[in-house]
Amino acid sequence: MTTEHVDTGTTYRVSVDLNACDGVFACLVRDDRFVEADGGLVGFDPADAVTSVERTSDKAAATFCDERIDEAQAAATACPLDAISVEEREGEV
Repeated sequence: MTTEHVDTGTTYRVSVDLNACDGVFACLVRDDRFVEADGGLVGFDPADAVTSVERTSDKAAATFCDERIDEAQAAATACPLDAISVEEREGEV
């Protein structure tokens, strides 16, 4: 019996600088994994992340492994405050 590796997509990390975020929520329109979190700032739907969603008073971050990196990048581009960054991660999950 052989085991085939199934490519599930690109691994990437999306981070939000919560000090810069002011709840405009332009990101929610571009990517439904962004949600309104406590305090009226952005967060992530934990059901889509491959690891636990990290949240501190300064940052929210999640790692994803799928084919939706373009949606995450569109959300980052739509943020008028440049509070969102998307970083591709090779070999990480």
